[in-house]
Amino acid sequence: MALSREQVAMRVAQELQDGYYVNLGIGIPTLVANYVPDDIEVMLQSENGLLGMGPYATKAELDADMINAGKETVTAAKGAAIFNSADSFAMIRGGHVDLTVLGAFEVDQNGNIASWMIPKKLIKGMGGAMDLVAGAKNIIVTMTHASKHGDSKLLEACSLPLTGVNCVKKIVTDLAVLEVKDGAFHLLERAPGVTVDEIISKTAGKLLVDGEVPEMVF
Repeated sequence: MALSREQVAMRVAQELQDGYYVNLGIGIPTLVANYVPDDIEVMLQSENGLLGMGPYATKAELDADMINAGKETVTAAKGAAIFNSADSFAMIRGGHVDLTVLGAFEVDQNGNIASWMIPKKLIKGMGGAMDLVAGAKNIIVTMTHASKHGDSKLLEACSLPLTGVNCVKKIVTDLAVLEVKDGAFHLLERAPGVTVDEIISKTAGKLLVDGEVPEMVF
């Protein structure tokens, strides 16, 4: 079966490494904060000016002034720092973020990402996505493998306006974990109960499958 939003976040959390500075985008990526492994220490950065973001706030911890980039209330981890948005983007543009996790409308087999607008639809702006994909050392995308109409989001070439070029390294969808390299998607893992054939049928871009593909482990 396809993964839930929480399970996608749990799988992404396995990509975190001790000492990482990590930016979490709006949507599924923000859930990753709830699943940071206990045996590592990472600093989660929010582009609106919080370094050291903790999990979502419980009712007892609720502070309306402590929010993430998606305007959701969060907590601050030990050693957290609060500063203005300009300083936050200076960190991002200066290459000080080890990993950024963000959502996308489309990703293609060359690592291009389209995440900020759909033509003729109302948009609120591009946010910090363009800075993040240009400044972060590593990019992981989270999204559903296909749209609600069944159209693949993993394409030969993006059809929507690009956010970044040749920048996506890995994708975690509700069906699979894929690496992007050498002009193709490489299937690394599949969601429990999901077949390789289903993943192939829902991937429009070039997909390489090398041997037995293991199921994700949580």
